[in-house]
Amino acid sequence: MQDIWRIPAAELAALIRARKLSAREAAQAALARLDAVNPAINAVIDHKPDEVLAQADAIDAAFARNDDLGPLAGVPVTVKVNIDLQGFATTNGLALQRDLIARSNSPVVDNLRRAGAVILGQTNTPAFSFRWFTNNQIHGETKNPRDPSITPGGSSGGAAASLAAGIGHLAHGTDIAGSIRYPAYACGVHGLRPTLGRIAAFNASSPERPIGPQITAVSGPLGRTIGDVRLGLAAMAQADPRDPWWVPAPLQGPPAPKRAALCLAPDGLQTAAEVRDAVADAGRRLARAGWQVEELQILPPLREAAELQTRLWLGDGYEAMLDAAEREGDPGALACLRGNRDKVINDMAAFSKILTRRATLTREWQLFFESYAVLVMPVSGELPFPQALDLRDDASFKRVWQAQMPQVAIPFMGLPALTVSTGLVGRVPVGVQIVAGRYREDLCLLAGEAVEAGGAPSSPIDPVI
Repeated sequence: MQDIWRIPAAELAALIRARKLSAREAAQAALARLDAVNPAINAVIDHKPDEVLAQADAIDAAFARNDDLGPLAGVPVTVKVNIDLQGFATTNGLALQRDLIARSNSPVVDNLRRAGAVILGQTNTPAFSFRWFTNNQIHGETKNPRDPSITPGGSSGGAAASLAAGIGHLAHGTDIAGSIRYPAYACGVHGLRPTLGRIAAFNASSPERPIGPQITAVSGPLGRTIGDVRLGLAAMAQADPRDPWWVPAPLQGPPAPKRAALCLAPDGLQTAAEVRDAVADAGRRLARAGWQVEELQILPPLREAAELQTRLWLGDGYEAMLDAAEREGDPGALACLRGNRDKVINDMAAFSKILTRRATLTREWQLFFESYAVLVMPVSGELPFPQALDLRDDASFKRVWQAQMPQVAIPFMGLPALTVSTGLVGRVPVGVQIVAGRYREDLCLLAGEAVEAGGAPSSPIDPVI
């Protein structure tokens, strides 16, 4: 069988279950693809081929015994280097953590393995997973396989770039301010930020996270089809007692009317013409698929939510983060922290006020989703940025942060959001963000499938040099 690496994850799993392809053949194809294209993009920063093949052989042996295997049996999947993978360093893009070897897996990895996935390797992230660009002083810079002059996104830039280049069939990412959704957008794949509590998280190798990241950061899947994203979510979302925030919510909620809100410029966002066109086109695709689509000018607060999310993310434990960034000496992490110094939370009263406002804004958005199944809006106000734009000057740094407002806001309310790649502007990807009420990832995916079906499918490519 030619080009196994091109096959979607769900289709590959079906072929392996039907014994038309072995898990070892899939793993060998994935390793060969990694060897062929990863040097050009630096998306996967560590892998152990012998372990990959051993995992695949164990799957084939289980099939031979007629064991009951999970839905991802034999599918090569990458994981981000900021979660624990036993025997590998959880560097999070830091030279300071090059020797932080995980002694156990994170819940996400354990769930993927229980689903039968073959863990292919670790993908790159910026230092501290802070930026929408993927570069650091231990693993180097990740390139966008579609166009090396633009960012692959961040912080799950290695995840999206590897997937777009055909390295692995699903990818794991994390998202606290757009770190799944933006790389998916920049690399022309799909990516889901699930509801807070949907996917269990824990790194035994590291100190407990501050409360801000605990209640806003999530893991989630990236895929080349919405069906693959759905499959990845189901695999990752299984119970794990190590995460006190995990919620046993059903993956399929009650039926909802197919009513979508559409907003081209949410909360005064300056939206590039190509981005507006993509959102409008997604609305037309939904309408053709039988959805009722209503364009709105006014939404519940997003800009305020983005501001408060930045304070909660970067202001909670700021001095300790700044000290670590200064010891690391990473220019991108330092620019992120110093550029947001004014957002530091200085006292408990200010912190309490943010959490109190979080309840109010979450309530407003939950009530909004009583009227609409989903909201379709930009991922970013701009097309994917030129590489390292945030380090060019102060004005460029502000431009980046202002454009990302629709992504940064959503985690503050703990809502799910899906990036759907909708096409290319030249060779630069573009897409849309679909948001739903808490624990209604199923509605994001339902709308995402309609948008995906109305355009050209995302497919892996050979990196552009």
